[in-house]
Amino acid sequence: MTGSVFIFLVLRPRIFPMSVDTVISATAPLTGPLTLIHDADKAPGWWRSAVIYQVYPRSFRDLNGDGIGDIAGITAELPQLAELDVDAVWLSPFYRSPQRDAGYDVSDYCDVDPIFGTLGDFDVMMAEANRLGLRVIVDLVPNHCSDQHVAFQAALAAPAGSPERDMFIFRDGSGPQGQEPPNNWESHFGGPAWTRVLGPDGQPEQWYLHLFDSSQPDFNWDNPSVHAEFERVLRFWLDRGVSGFRVDVAHALVKAPGLPEWGGRADGGSSYGFPGHEAPMFGQPAVHDIYRAWRAILDQYGPDRILCAEANVDPLPRLANWVRQDQMHQAFNFPFLHAGLDVYRLRSVITDSLLALDAVGAPSTWVLSNHDVVRHASRFGYNGSGPREGDGIGPADPQPDTALGRRRAAAASMFMLGLPGAAYLYQGEELGLPDGVDIPEGLRQDPTFARTGGERLGRDGCRVPLPWRAAEPHNGFGSGQDPWLPLPASFTALARDAQAASPSSHLSLYRKMLALRRELDLGRGSLAWAEEWCTGSSLAYVNNATLVLMNLNHEPLEMPAGRVLLRSAEPGSGRFLASGATAWLQIDGSNAE
Repeated sequence: MTGSVFIFLVLRPRIFPMSVDTVISATAPLTGPLTLIHDADKAPGWWRSAVIYQVYPRSFRDLNGDGIGDIAGITAELPQLAELDVDAVWLSPFYRSPQRDAGYDVSDYCDVDPIFGTLGDFDVMMAEANRLGLRVIVDLVPNHCSDQHVAFQAALAAPAGSPERDMFIFRDGSGPQGQEPPNNWESHFGGPAWTRVLGPDGQPEQWYLHLFDSSQPDFNWDNPSVHAEFERVLRFWLDRGVSGFRVDVAHALVKAPGLPEWGGRADGGSSYGFPGHEAPMFGQPAVHDIYRAWRAILDQYGPDRILCAEANVDPLPRLANWVRQDQMHQAFNFPFLHAGLDVYRLRSVITDSLLALDAVGAPSTWVLSNHDVVRHASRFGYNGSGPREGDGIGPADPQPDTALGRRRAAAASMFMLGLPGAAYLYQGEELGLPDGVDIPEGLRQDPTFARTGGERLGRDGCRVPLPWRAAEPHNGFGSGQDPWLPLPASFTALARDAQAASPSSHLSLYRKMLALRRELDLGRGSLAWAEEWCTGSSLAYVNNATLVLMNLNHEPLEMPAGRVLLRSAEPGSGRFLASGATAWLQIDGSNAE
């Protein structure tokens, strides 16, 4: 191969600068040729290799017994997260809100909603997190607010063309008497992205834009007053000690001038004839000026405060535009989340991610589950087609194989946690929780369900509350009212206390993985594909002196020589890796099994 260089791996391999197609040959037969993609990371910054745990407050722990999780419940269970050996927690929205979209419809960005507690409760939680050595990142929702926000209520009361309305995106309608929406944009939750308002006389007048629910009007980021307001919000929470912000739909704030028609997907993803980079409501160049200004504010508080973009853009190299040195620190890697267990797609996504982000000096940020997707313990329980993307699983749908899903989820998590860069975990994935399926229609709360007349179930299934203690009411989530969404019957056996007592449980595996990841410094490591083990049914890479091997064949796979550090499933015999399992092996040639 052109440009090939041959070296020997002895103990901890030394990484030399090489091109993407460089092949390394090792003396020991345990790895074969290696294709180096990514060098070890020497840049400063805790966030470059961190494991960050997402807390979805309403489903984490209910301490006051009203059926909804609260900040006091988070505080009570923070020691469990510190014991898991994560670096930080990210809190989904807890701000004042009518809760039309589970708190992503914010009515006051500088206060805590009473269902979660008070600002005093937040300060107590911050003190406990600091005591435990956990950083706290909070969600920020700058694209839209609640229709109950004081600024939007003022806009409704003001006339067309007023400064109050200019805080949002109001437009006259099209067609006779403006009866049609200003353009053809669709809401992410179904239906049009425009709602018409009534004037003081009760007559229909202008329309306002909402890329999500009609209760979530989009801000007008062409207005300097919007910039000033969110800079105030940033400082408010930074002054309270947070370590940064996960920025909701970070690619959506600025819209293309003139709001041109769009015939592609509502979420801006690429489709035939409509490449995602042309979507007029996403990824506009001016959005990066906003984040440059925010980065400057965070830098005033020190180098350890971070911004993480929820920027679902394609193709993947565009992600680098959000994490250049003067903008965001991290961006979620959605192509990795959506790659599933396709070994070819996984390899391509990982390679493209590391190359694109290395080019701008940023780490990749890996994730398998969050509050918007079916949990990977359920997604991976299908051998054929699973749930529709962006939708949940109902009792009438084909059901995943629970055991298969949990086994593959453990393997996928272990494969992910061996990768260099940062990783995000979604609450409950360390327990191997599946989605909740048997949710009565009357209890469903995702606006997608209502806006599509039940055609799409929405995301409630991945948001059901956590089981803490098997023998307690509601599995220890709360001792009072029924939880806001019912816990599946299967959660009793998966409760945290039951798993903590078992050395072979999903929770015990996560504890071992996270401890070993830190010990081996894998988050700061390198990546080279182990070509001999990259087949149609297995995938392997070397990170520093650790070989990470995932077997997706239907049969056990004989592993290379070397000391097995950890595996996600017990083998049939010592040298074989079970089907649907991942192993970490020491590759320095010593201590072979």
